[in-house]
Amino acid sequence: MLASKALLSKQAASVLLRQPACLVHHGGDWGNWGNTNIAVVFSGCGWWDGTDVHEGAYTMYHLSRNGARFQMFAPNQQQMHVFDHMKKQPASGENRNMMMESARFSHGQGMMQMQDLSRLDVNSFDAVIFPGGHGIIKNLSSFNKDGKDCKLHNDVERVLKEFHKSRKPIGLSSMAPILACRVLPNLEVTMGYERDESSRWGNWPNTNMVQALKSMGARHNNREAYEAYVDEKNKVVSTPTFMWETDYHYHYIFDGIGNMVKHVMRMTAK
Repeated sequence: MLASKALLSKQAASVLLRQPACLVHHGGDWGNWGNTNIAVVFSGCGWWDGTDVHEGAYTMYHLSRNGARFQMFAPNQQQMHVFDHMKKQPASGENRNMMMESARFSHGQGMMQMQDLSRLDVNSFDAVIFPGGHGIIKNLSSFNKDGKDCKLHNDVERVLKEFHKSRKPIGLSSMAPILACRVLPNLEVTMGYERDESSRWGNWPNTNMVQALKSMGARHNNREAYEAYVDEKNKVVSTPTFMWETDYHYHYIFDGIGNMVKHVMRMTAK
């Protein structure tokens, strides 16, 4: 009887030791586990009028998996408009605040996780990440209206310039390279493909943004949705994500953001 109990205990211990992801997880590959602070800037909640839900959530997942602490920020101002995501058209008579909408990402912690972008202090963070979505070109900049001659939200411009000047990494997904390339010189980024080349699982419908980005003086590099491009000189990491239009291959988007976060974390560890 005692021998049987000892055998069972040994087997149970063996099972527990084979569960590193759940019980004895010690961290990701990069960064200073638990002591790397990342600012994540949102522009609302929703692909057509704010931050894409998948890109925002995937960013936070990969930061968590790699041991980073993160604080969420958004401008405390009205967004350009509210979009009906079923009809794919603006909803009439509705007004929403970017910070309040972005707080939907905070998992019930409200002001503990979501703060006014005007309070983002570069000295308190090791890097900044901008997930994508049409809020990039509608709320954080006037690109939707003015194209390559767009102006950035004052705090967005300030944050990008301060992190760049401080030699701290900047992560960008989807449309977000538009922001950095408008106010920072000689960047190398990716927004996917330069031509709308359909593939088996999706296509690239927003290549006009790539041409605008190049007209701002940036160098563009073709990458797949699951890849990231690293500008080591400027410490800027970008990934195409939903610049690629797909019906259901979202794991490519997940992997692309994972690669972007991995390189941002690597740069903070230097």
